[in-house]
Amino acid sequence: MRTLFISDLHLHQGRPDLTQALLHFLSNQAAGADQLYILGDLFEAWIGDDAIPPDQQPVISALKQLSSAGTKLFFQHGNRDFLIGPAFSELTGINILNETEIVDLPSSKALLMHGDQLCSDDTEYQALRHQLRNPQWQQAFLSKTISERLAVAQQLRSASKEKNAEKSMAIMDVNPTAVSEAMTDAGINLLIHGHTHRPAVHQIKTGRRIVLGDWDKTGWYLECTETGEQLIEFPLV
Repeated sequence: MRTLFISDLHLHQGRPDLTQALLHFLSNQAAGADQLYILGDLFEAWIGDDAIPPDQQPVISALKQLSSAGTKLFFQHGNRDFLIGPAFSELTGINILNETEIVDLPSSKALLMHGDQLCSDDTEYQALRHQLRNPQWQQAFLSKTISERLAVAQQLRSASKEKNAEKSMAIMDVNPTAVSEAMTDAGINLLIHGHTHRPAVHQIKTGRRIVLGDWDKTGWYLECTETGEQLIEFPLV
C-alpha cells in the first residue's frame, strides 16, 4: 500500500509553473498510489466553488482522472482554501475531511491537520481564523457577487501580509504545547501537518511530527508505505 501527502502548493495565476508541476506530479508520482491526501492550501485563494479560476480547470480534470483511476483522494481545508465545498468534491472525486482527522496509514495511525490551528501563539491570527470559519460569515461572504468576493479576498490577503511582516517567525510556528495536547487528546503518536512551510521530521516526547513542505522553488511530498514514512523533495518541472 502506498499513501502520499502534499500541502501548501498555493496555486494561482501568477505561478503557472506550480500548476504544471502539480499536473506532472499527479500523472507521475501519484499515479497508482492507493491514496493521496492534500492537507490544505492547494490554492492561494478560493472564493467559492462557483468561481473556479479558468487556469485551474486542468487541475480539476487531473484530480478527477486520478480518482477515476482508483486512487482515493482526500482534502483538508487550509487557511487559504477553507471555502472548498461539495461542488469541488463532486467535480474531482475528492473526499473532504474534518479539520482534524485520524487515519490508518500502511505502517501506523496518524493525526492529520493543516497546522494553522496549532499556531496558538499568534492570537491575532487565531481570532481571524475563528471569524472566517464561522458558518454565518461564510454564508454572507458566498452570497456576495464574485467581484465583491475577490475584493474582500484581496483586502484580507493584503492585511495578512502586512501583519505577518511584523511578526516573529517563532510566533507564526506551531506551539509545542498545542502539538502535545492535540496528539495526547487523539491518543496518536504521529502527527502530519503543513502550513508552516518548514518541512522536517521532528522527534518529540509525544512521538513524531512530520511537517510537509510548501511548493516554491522545489516540491515536497510524503510517501508512506508498510516500511515507514519518507519526506521527499523534488525539482519542479
